[in-house]
This record gives sequence, C-alpha cells and structure tokens, in this order.
Amino acid sequence: MNDEEVIKRIGSLVEEEHALERSLTSGTGATDDTDARLRELEIALDQCWDLLRQRRARRHSGDNPDEAAVRSADVVEHYQQ
Repeated sequence: MNDEEVIKRIGSLVEEEHALERSLTSGTGATDDTDARLRELEIALDQCWDLLRQRRARRHSGDNPDEAAVRSADVVEHYQQ
C-alpha cells in the first residue's frame, strides 16, 4: 500500500467512525456491535497512521518505504503517547 492508498484508507475509516458517532448522538443509543465496531475502527486507524509514519521515516532515511509493514493491534495499542 502506498502513501496515497493509506491516506485514502484513513479517510474512509474516519468517515465510518464519524457516521457511527453521529448515530450514537442522534439518540439511537449504543449497542455492543456499535461499540465493538468503534473499537475496531480505532485500532485500524492507529495501524494506518503507524504505517504511514513508518513509510515516511523510511523514505526520510533513504530506505525503501515499501518495506514498511502493518504492525499488530497489540503493538500499536501499547505505544506511549
């Protein structure tokens, strides 16, 4: 996946996340499925942002950005902010 594809994926995930959040605030209420999907979206977004940062760092250091790989949810969810 190149940078443009990662950015497009981030955009589509954010759109879905916002749609789910709007449905929650419109009074339809949260369901277990909605909560689970929001969590999945959060993890997928973290993975995409991590991949994009890896690609940019590799490019900046003269390495091949295509060698960057999606890291597991376990890894990206335990980064220190």
